[in-house]
Amino acid sequence: MPVRYRFDPRPVTTLAAVAGVALTLALANWQLNRAQEKERRAAQIETLAKEPPLALAAAAARAEDIEWRQVTVRGRFEPRYGVLIDNRIHRGMAGYHVVMPLEIASTSGGSRRYVLVNRGWIAGNPERARLPEVKTPAGMIEITGLAVTPSRRFLELSPRAAEGRVWQNLTLERYREAYPLALQPVVIQQQSPLDDGLAREWEPPDLGADKHYGYAFQWLALALTILVFYLVTHVRRAAKET
Repeated sequence: MPVRYRFDPRPVTTLAAVAGVALTLALANWQLNRAQEKERRAAQIETLAKEPPLALAAAAARAEDIEWRQVTVRGRFEPRYGVLIDNRIHRGMAGYHVVMPLEIASTSGGSRRYVLVNRGWIAGNPERARLPEVKTPAGMIEITGLAVTPSRRFLELSPRAAEGRVWQNLTLERYREAYPLALQPVVIQQQSPLDDGLAREWEPPDLGADKHYGYAFQWLALALTILVFYLVTHVRRAAKET
């Protein structure tokens, strides 16, 4: 005789299962929406980066007006305020990003204003105590690159986040504390060529859409797990009829 089963739901566990499935589905939907938002933002950034470069003057600019835009600026590098951002990998080699302020050329004769330029990557020396020598052009130059805002969210690899010229990460707030310069609210990722031996191969911005898709999949998997567990634990073998 075939074995018969019956579904035997219990109010408390049924409510708990419904609540668990509803919550995990809502969280999955929220993560999917976040991923789609970031994909739309990435598409906007790609469009902005293809527009003609903006001329960055010495007058104070707003980050929201120039962020993720190609900009062109004329000025002079100030090597004494340059810093090296540690633990940057280029083609499998460890090195530094060279960040240096550029004093923006001004025709008005007003107060000086600078913009930080990430000039590119340079290899580190086998002896960590000996820093690489950075070749810096003298005189007036023109730089073209992408205007970005350094993130505040990062993991420091050392409790000494800034040690002399070598820093673990860069934020504009940290730089202003170290060097009291009047800065534009962005950092330029230099793309224009310059005879300085630095590598300038920038990764496209990653806003983390794939991460949100991964979280959404985890929440959906948890919702399915709750549902399967509920069904399995509430199916009973039917009593034999006499």
